[in-house]
Amino acid sequence: MGKNLSFEFEGTKVLGGQRALVTLPIGRFLTGQNFGLPVHVIQGKKEGPVLLLTGAVHGDELNGIEIIRRILTNNTLRSLRGTVLAIPVVNVPAFGDRSRYLPDRRDLNRLFPGGEGGSVGGRIARALTESVIPHADVVIDLHTGAVNRPNLPQLRVTRGDQASMDLAKVFAAPATLLAGERDGSFRTECRKAGKPCLLFEGGEAMRLDASSIKYGLRGITRVMRHLGMLPKARGLTKAIETVFCPRSGWERSPSGGLFTPLMALGRAAHVGDTLGFVADVSGGGEQPVISTRNGILIGRTNEGVADEGDALFHIAEAGDPGSAEGQIAEGGEILPETWREVEDVPVPYDPVGDTVV
Repeated sequence: MGKNLSFEFEGTKVLGGQRALVTLPIGRFLTGQNFGLPVHVIQGKKEGPVLLLTGAVHGDELNGIEIIRRILTNNTLRSLRGTVLAIPVVNVPAFGDRSRYLPDRRDLNRLFPGGEGGSVGGRIARALTESVIPHADVVIDLHTGAVNRPNLPQLRVTRGDQASMDLAKVFAAPATLLAGERDGSFRTECRKAGKPCLLFEGGEAMRLDASSIKYGLRGITRVMRHLGMLPKARGLTKAIETVFCPRSGWERSPSGGLFTPLMALGRAAHVGDTLGFVADVSGGGEQPVISTRNGILIGRTNEGVADEGDALFHIAEAGDPGSAEGQIAEGGEILPETWREVEDVPVPYDPVGDTVV
């Protein structure tokens, strides 16, 4: 047995094998109540890297909260090497309002690095930038699609960030999109600080999605094992490869009307394929939504109405869509076997497959 180590975070010393909940002060609600940013610190008994897990940067993204909750309650952390910093709910005000955005209707993921004397969102961003990110060696940021816009479980990594690309291979989400950074985003701030960052997307807002939660749990566990933070898996596990996609784009509604999708997430799309159709509410006929790309469907709207120009199908480009679809399907089929040793309480509804679990 190695010696016990300690980790100090914002004046709190956490000894090896112990954990603490440290709250970073942020400000006051309009009711006069003080609020802060709760950070879970889990310290292993042996030396190792620091992994930062963040959820609910947008307040309506529930899957990341559930993924982190299950990580925190998993018995495998008894064998932890290094440190886990976990923030299940980053956007505390928006989560309390059941909203994607802050009370001032701003997007927290456009406010980094933030400022001490600015808005509530700016103060949250500053707390992460100055007090949390510097401690991390690796960051995994958990997101979902918007309301009625489910995403296939996927990763977003910055093009040219080789360290993040290598970790994406280990995480092994169904698809990995080489996505540009946005000014003011958490991922951009991590990159500026030299921290490899994986942005996980899965499911849609305000719903718990069983498949996205399982992929997120499996991916984080694989990364932790790769980093030496957890013991290697017992026995042989089948290798899973993510589908790397160099770019993506949306297919939009050709007219206004009633929208019917004809393709499920994770399926191959080829140029000229009919993805769905939009029907004239006055009985004037139907117009197909035609794919202009070869790739994999990684997101779509589930709303039954559309205006002309609305984004309907999000396609990540792939050189061989058919092979990519098969690769994604194979990963899904072996998921239960891979996850056998992890306690899993299923959630009741899977919006990707539109089935009761």
